Amino acid sequence: MSESSDAANPLSDSAGLSPEDYATLCAFLRDRTGLSFTEAKRYFVDRRVAARMQAVGTPDLRGYMNLLRFQASGEELQRLVNLMTVNETYFFREKYQLDCLVTSVLDELVRNRPPGSRLRIWSAGCATGEEPYSIAIMLLEHWKRVDEYEIELLASDIDSAVLDRAREGVYDERALQGLPAHLRAKYFQPVRPPQPGGAAVGAPRWRIIEELRESVDFSLVNIADPQQVRGFRGIDVIFCRNLLIYFDDLGRREAAAMFYDALAPNGFICLGHSESMSRMSSLFVPRRFPDAILYQKPADGGTP
Repeated sequence: MSESSDAANPLSDSAGLSPEDYATLCAFLRDRTGLSFTEAKRYFVDRRVAARMQAVGTPDLRGYMNLLRFQASGEELQRLVNLMTVNETYFFREKYQLDCLVTSVLDELVRNRPPGSRLRIWSAGCATGEEPYSIAIMLLEHWKRVDEYEIELLASDIDSAVLDRAREGVYDERALQGLPAHLRAKYFQPVRPPQPGGAAVGAPRWRIIEELRESVDFSLVNIADPQQVRGFRGIDVIFCRNLLIYFDDLGRREAAAMFYDALAPNGFICLGHSESMSRMSSLFVPRRFPDAILYQKPADGGTP
């Protein structure tokens, strides 16, 4: 980068955010999104803020913060959030929890429900869609009572760009690495980018079939915003895996309380393998199943 461009960019690599500015920005992002950025993430944050400031032409952080706070459409905050989130996942990730869902949890949930009742499953922090689509495949393949109930699959993320990719449902080999060949053949169709002359070359990609794409309701949701999660009520199972590791302790406690409100009595929440609800909240009861440990909302505040 030339000297002239460094001068024009107050967040060049040699400068970066001042400690005060970094603290101000991180506090703002934590308040608006629940995401917590420590000092160890300073370089990561500096580069992305610098890119957005340059893109919108704001000369200093104060002007950029005003844009983030007061832009009516919220478009710039969404663009920054999209840059700040990490969305690396694949099909059948932490499959033992999916096994637990179809071998134990769902049968327990419908024990006293007549056929035709509704079951609501929410993938919170769904990224590019591998998790909710994996849930759909597991239900179709391994839960014998799938046709007896009205199953509603909800999926949400704070990143609008990854939600567009999730709705499109096109994946590369890496995303499908844990998927058995017979399931790939059954639920995916090969896609190759067209080339001049009509030839289709390049790395193969796969698109999930339309029936599964239409079975998941994707929505843009910031779980730190009470208004945006108001519609998530009466949920039977929540998958929130490896999302809360990006929150601070207060943010995790607030998220746990929100999920508690969203769950139906006796509903379950699944966390990532490195996460423990007991460190966040005492509202839930840990349940040990043959495949996994999940956390349950007690019925009427009592022991399930």
